[in-house]
Amino acid sequence: MTFSTVFNFRDLGGLQNMDGRTVHYGRLYRSDSLHRLTGEEAEKLAALGVRTVLDLRRPTEIARDGRIPELPGMAYFNLHPIHREWNLGYYAGGPERYLADRYLDMAVEGVDGFGAALRLISDADRAPVVMHCFAGKDRTGVLAALTLALLEVAEADIMADYAASEAAQAPIGAQVRRDFPDAILEPPPAHVLACPPQAIGLFLSELTQRYGSIYGYARAAGVTALHIEALRAHLLD
Repeated sequence: MTFSTVFNFRDLGGLQNMDGRTVHYGRLYRSDSLHRLTGEEAEKLAALGVRTVLDLRRPTEIARDGRIPELPGMAYFNLHPIHREWNLGYYAGGPERYLADRYLDMAVEGVDGFGAALRLISDADRAPVVMHCFAGKDRTGVLAALTLALLEVAEADIMADYAASEAAQAPIGAQVRRDFPDAILEPPPAHVLACPPQAIGLFLSELTQRYGSIYGYARAAGVTALHIEALRAHLLD
């Protein structure tokens, strides 16, 4: 599925977990912001049968840019994982270290938002679900990684899925310049736009160290064993 104003949309189906089970196609999608979808483009999304949209952007971003239009049968949730603003300056450890540290901060500080999102994703009656933030890389990348880790998808595949967002960053930047043609926009530094797979691997490793396991984090987020069982029941074959 491709759109003219959305550049980082993809299905998380097809990935295998450690037991050889496969993530179902057409149940869970990730994307950059859907606020530009109108008319036929919005109908293309609706044709996928999407029942739930999880918007991880800040309320101020939604006030500035808007949200996906209301569509019949589609529930919308704004579940911003509250976290501190990022310092965009130089980082000695390189982009993978910079991003891994930001993602760990985000997961810890935004635990309530991520927990609420994971509980919704675990509900089969909410599927298909699409999760998105602005660029579909950072907040969405963390939520996708948490979901796939709870499904016991191999870390290498989680890292590859995260890295796939890099190709979308330039088109997203070009679209932003089209949206605000009169604004003087300074692009974020390269280490902020990067998607090195090691970043999400470091993040998952250090999250595990902090909470004992991905399940320890899930418990802290209010995600129970029953939620995880339900998640696997409807997202894995």
